[in-house]
Amino acid sequence: MAGKGSNSMQLRYYNERVVLDAVRRSGEASKAEIARYAHLTPPAVAAIVDALVDGGYLVENGKRFGGKGQPSAMYRLANNGAFSIGLHVGRRALDAILTDFAGQTVAFETHDYDHPNPVGIRQLGDEAIARFQSALGASDRKRLVGIGISAPYFIGGWDAELGFPSEVQLEWRTFDLRSYFADRYDLPVMIENDASAAAIAELVYGVGRRHSDFLHLSLSTFVGGGLVLDGTLQTGPNGNTAAYGPFPVTYSTLNSVPKPPGKFDVLLHRASIFTLVNHLRSNGFQITRVRDLDPMPSAAQVLVSEWQDDCADALAQALIGSISVVDVEAVVIDGLLPRPLLVDTVERVKHCFVEMMPPGLIPPAITAGELGARASALGASLMPLYAMFGPDTGVLMKKGIDKKPLMIGSEYNRRG
Repeated sequence: MAGKGSNSMQLRYYNERVVLDAVRRSGEASKAEIARYAHLTPPAVAAIVDALVDGGYLVENGKRFGGKGQPSAMYRLANNGAFSIGLHVGRRALDAILTDFAGQTVAFETHDYDHPNPVGIRQLGDEAIARFQSALGASDRKRLVGIGISAPYFIGGWDAELGFPSEVQLEWRTFDLRSYFADRYDLPVMIENDASAAAIAELVYGVGRRHSDFLHLSLSTFVGGGLVLDGTLQTGPNGNTAAYGPFPVTYSTLNSVPKPPGKFDVLLHRASIFTLVNHLRSNGFQITRVRDLDPMPSAAQVLVSEWQDDCADALAQALIGSISVVDVEAVVIDGLLPRPLLVDTVERVKHCFVEMMPPGLIPPAITAGELGARASALGASLMPLYAMFGPDTGVLMKKGIDKKPLMIGSEYNRRG
């Protein structure tokens, strides 16, 4: 890849990123197809592709026959072009993933816990990173470009809902998650909200290949969201963009959800996995994790359906409020629900949305996400890869490549 230098070198660096993005989006592409996507001349693309092949970032993937003239050489991303580690620090589990340059999962592991505490997170994270580095071997380890971390804002908060020990909240107030891993490893470390990280994964390897403007909703322990406009994740000056948890909605109809004192409830009390699990437990069905609902136990069907209807009603309210302010092509709903349950819930959201939608709005497509429970960890691992290799017009206006497009650094702990 081109390094620091003159404006022409910066332009070359940007063009290399666009070429890689064209190949990533296509899966494989010829030089002519890349030139059309990138709006570059065929000679310029030929030189860039050859350089990326020499650098180990692209590989020739056979030839395409059947067109006019000579068969076209096809190119794809080289799996070992680069590697990245992602850590998702959830409220109930830590997921660790090792991702290659083509976005394939090299290794994945998950570790459940009752609650996340900094000591345990440090140990689990260090052990996972050590295993991944060992699995790469000496040669591929040199192509490890960074560590991405995704975690909820206010990870030690909402203790009333989750029953976390009070000392956990105090420990998170003084523990700098990014700095700990940055100090231990000679690698860039990037951090982002877990729902935003899931939106990054959907942008790069999910519905983002078809839509450049979409809302992404994550039905996790709590509900969260990410907003993508013009192919770029939007987080806002305070990181509050698409922070759906506190979105005001009407009261829940579930017998397990107490009525709040104010005029409205908040979305996380209706459209969250913790609400589903609590509704099941409150009505006599014992459950530990939402994955216990795959396959669906017959004794849980009615209770789960009650939650789905209540969740869909609340999500439809939130989505109508959102598209009244920000126009998007699509709404993607994903998260921890088993796939059949997720698809059914999304259908109920679509039904509620149609019933509620006022005149004067053009509805977006509402669809289930494609990545599931691993989305936040995958998104975390993509942050270093995308920061180094993804297209970004900002590099045309900077002297060099020291850029932090998805980092929140020391601001993270001040917000949560």
